[in-house]
Amino acid sequence: MKFDSRDLALTAVFTALYVVINIVQTVTVGNPTIYGPIQLRVADFMIALAILFGWPLVGGVTIGCLLTNSYYFIGAPDVVLGPMANLIAASLVMLLRKRRLLACIVGALPIGLIVGGYLWMFFPPPDVFGTVPAWAGMIGSLTISSLIAVAVIGYLVLSILSRPNIIEPLKSRGLKVVDQG
Repeated sequence: MKFDSRDLALTAVFTALYVVINIVQTVTVGNPTIYGPIQLRVADFMIALAILFGWPLVGGVTIGCLLTNSYYFIGAPDVVLGPMANLIAASLVMLLRKRRLLACIVGALPIGLIVGGYLWMFFPPPDVFGTVPAWAGMIGSLTISSLIAVAVIGYLVLSILSRPNIIEPLKSRGLKVVDQG
């Protein structure tokens, strides 16, 4: 595997895009939607794009999550484990890229399990789950949110970007694409 200056630049672009989408979501919708007990990080749709853009995208969503979580600092576990969840999720998506929808579904699971596994300590979910423990409710909530972001929004964006009339002009201008489907 060769990682050149073009890949480094693409990683920086994906990092910036991830951070900017989170900032725009924070400003337009509110902070709790990207780091609260019921969060839906729209920027996580980019994880599905690892199918097209490979390691630069994996690096971008990982570093972007690190920067976002560092800015909205709620604790060291979030700064370390959040980016790790994105790294695992995007890597799984890239590795399973031959089965796109499955890849997007599987890619959502590490975020739900890892982030939900610690976030309940900072934001206990409301007692709407009855007898379900707080940690299980948070894992469920984050998994559903991640499925929406990665497997629904991400898969739709991936499908649109994969169209030849969109991807071919980008490739002709030097964009590296791992898989067109």
